Amino acid sequence: MSRRPSPEGADNASDPFAATPAEAVIGVAPGSRHLGRARRFRGLKLTAILMASAIVAVVAFVGVQVLRLQSNVDTMPLNLGENQGTALPVDSSTDPLQILILGSDTRTGNSGEFFGSEEDSSGEGNSDVMMLATLSADRQNVTVVSFPRDLLVPVPGCVNPESGNVSAAVDLGQLNEALNEGGPGCTVAAINNLTGLSIDHFMMAGFNAVSELSSAVGGVDVCVEEPVDDEFSGLKLPAGTSEVEGDQALAFLRTRHSFGDGGDIGRIAAQQSFMASLARKVRAEGTLTNLPKLYSIADVITRNLTVDDALSQPTEILKIADRLKNVDLGNMAFVTVPTEPWVEDPNRLVLDEEAAAPLFDALREDRGITEQSPDAAAPAPEVSPSAPETTDAPAVDPATVPVLVVNATTNTERSTEVRQLLLDAGYTQTDTFASAPAEATLVVFGAGYDGAAADLAARFGVPDTRVVFDETVVGVQLQVGADLATGSAVVVPPLGDALEGQTADQITCQASSGL
Repeated sequence: MSRRPSPEGADNASDPFAATPAEAVIGVAPGSRHLGRARRFRGLKLTAILMASAIVAVVAFVGVQVLRLQSNVDTMPLNLGENQGTALPVDSSTDPLQILILGSDTRTGNSGEFFGSEEDSSGEGNSDVMMLATLSADRQNVTVVSFPRDLLVPVPGCVNPESGNVSAAVDLGQLNEALNEGGPGCTVAAINNLTGLSIDHFMMAGFNAVSELSSAVGGVDVCVEEPVDDEFSGLKLPAGTSEVEGDQALAFLRTRHSFGDGGDIGRIAAQQSFMASLARKVRAEGTLTNLPKLYSIADVITRNLTVDDALSQPTEILKIADRLKNVDLGNMAFVTVPTEPWVEDPNRLVLDEEAAAPLFDALREDRGITEQSPDAAAPAPEVSPSAPETTDAPAVDPATVPVLVVNATTNTERSTEVRQLLLDAGYTQTDTFASAPAEATLVVFGAGYDGAAADLAARFGVPDTRVVFDETVVGVQLQVGADLATGSAVVVPPLGDALEGQTADQITCQASSGL
């Protein structure tokens, strides 16, 4: 006979929330396990809602900031060339990229103290700065080519985007004036013709861009060999290194009278030095990986730039910044397009086609110009000046040649070191002299000492272009520059002797024009 279940057991069997024996042992109240799970579910739901709300808020904030950046930007057509096709779409993250950077001399936004006021502006103005930046697809190289404002080039007919009128094409026109033929798109068309490239984007900045950007990064270090007080630009700097921002940064980039030849080539060298210094600072401070800093700079840039339509999206600017963040500073080159004086007017320049061809080839083939060409000859082995001569002997007796070693390095002992090398080579009439720092080593010789000058140039690896005759010199002067700061041979610049410029890892000091 079966046993009848107890009433308590019957109740437990029918109650799905009845306590199990284990629950009874540990004192868990009946049904508490399931109620706890329900509370946890509600907690998880609340957390998920809060997280979702936070994500929505962040996305909304980012969206608002991106829209704000986008609303800052002015746009103009990329290419106004009458017979030039539209550039093919590019992926700013993966494709080779050419960006034309223009500085307009329009006075909009300028105080007028040194450069004139807004009333002096007319149209888009002329191009004060023209730099073509090429970013390689492998993210390893950046090449920035400067074009002098006085360069004469073929300028195509350009379609004015507002009036629809077509400007007349000219065989030789001043490149910086192309901007006035409807806008940046005409300069793009002219440089496309000149280089054989198809420029993907342009950025055009006015006075405020330089002033505000230099302040946004906290100033940029520049170096001058002698004090500068330029009444035309307002630039005032002591000798040595100074940090410039705002109006002084703008003056440093715009002065035509302070540096080098007192013209556009000297100014371009100063601009390249400034850009290299800016690149070093941005890299050292991690600006391109710091989103708040990057946004601040993007805000300054977009408020002061006119760009082509495709570059008006802030995401495109951020993609370009991402490409730049890991480029080795030694592979970031700033060069000037090779030119020569125009035969009809030496104050104007024309393209040196033979010297420019390898540069344009490298840009079209997506090669960095700091790389040695595959077919380049191996460098000659270094020969110590004290080594005995095994080839042709010098045309003169070294003991009869007066030599002055001019120390233009920052090492006060360098002249003594070089003097000893010369003494070991038989140049017994050698003296030393201290000078202001200079980048390049020079051999300067007087009448009758050309043979000795050639011998010294060969011994120290000084290029022929830096062997100079001076009728006021007696004997030979060896100016020891930064490229001969160590060792016994000039360090060949990474860009070679065919191109004038520097890489971003080089610290350069601007020589005074003497004007």
